[in-house]
Amino acid sequence: MEDNNQNSANPAPQQAPAPQPAVVKSNLFGAKNWLIALGVLYFLSLAPALMIISKIDSKSKKTMDKTMDDNSFSSALLKKDAVGVIPVYGTIYQDSSGSFVEKGSQQIVVKIKKMGKDKNIKAIVLDINSPGGSVGAVQEIYSTILKVKAETKKPFVAHFGEVSASGGYYIAAACDKIVSQGGTITGSIGVIFSLGNVEGLFKKIGLRYDVIKSGKFKDIGSMTREMSKEEKELLQAMIDDSYASFVEAVSAGRKIPKEKLVDIADGRVFTGNQALKSGLVDKIGDLQDTIDEAGIMSGLGKNPRTTRSRSYSFEDLFSLVDVKLGLFNGIRDIKNDSPKLEYRWAGF
Repeated sequence: MEDNNQNSANPAPQQAPAPQPAVVKSNLFGAKNWLIALGVLYFLSLAPALMIISKIDSKSKKTMDKTMDDNSFSSALLKKDAVGVIPVYGTIYQDSSGSFVEKGSQQIVVKIKKMGKDKNIKAIVLDINSPGGSVGAVQEIYSTILKVKAETKKPFVAHFGEVSASGGYYIAAACDKIVSQGGTITGSIGVIFSLGNVEGLFKKIGLRYDVIKSGKFKDIGSMTREMSKEEKELLQAMIDDSYASFVEAVSAGRKIPKEKLVDIADGRVFTGNQALKSGLVDKIGDLQDTIDEAGIMSGLGKNPRTTRSRSYSFEDLFSLVDVKLGLFNGIRDIKNDSPKLEYRWAGF
């Protein structure tokens, strides 16, 4: 009896209630909702900027399509004879991605062909602000200009902005006249093929790079070893061949004998004023002077109406900023890290 009374007076301690899984699940579910909500708000904050960019490019495209549509009755009523202006900004490579880091030669070629077919465009101005680019890309634009000139008989006039060197000058050589700013950096007639060598670094850090190849020249230009004499001779032959094409283009376009041209075609750069004295440009002036020149050559006279190819487009804006500040050089170098023959001023 005593034992029973003691048990009833001092009951056994009760265990704490087990955790409620439903509460934990609810908290986790709530946190997940918050993350989703924050993600949605983030993307919604980007929407206005993307819409503005889209509207600008869409409006430019519609304007361009309207200008190019010869079968539209309404556009035919609004159309008048004009000088077409095509921007050539930034380093030029064969890239059709539409990236603002680099200007694909295909995009420029399409613009030249479209303006060539437009009967209301009587002359074409290339507004060049470029240090050049890869040999293939530059030659593609150059040959397109010559073809359109031959087919349409429209005059082409090049305008040089801050930098119009190497491949930028190569393109201009296909034009009928060149107008340059007095302080433009131009010239740099030549070819470059840049290669790195990290053999010493690899030895210091103990990194070895083995290559299995089908022929002794298969890994020519490898950065992991010193180049042989034979390899240097092969690459120099490539350089000389591309250089001969450059000299031929300038000699034909500027009516300068090759023997006289080679004296200044050693890669050196000139100001616009110096280039005028050397016969590399026709006159000193700004973009409006260039447009006036094209107007006179086409019979439209001074201060003609102009049609600009995708004026103030998003990609051209970034390309122009790239020319002025070189903000995207590092990105471009990473993307185009493979060795290539270039008509490009290495100082850029």
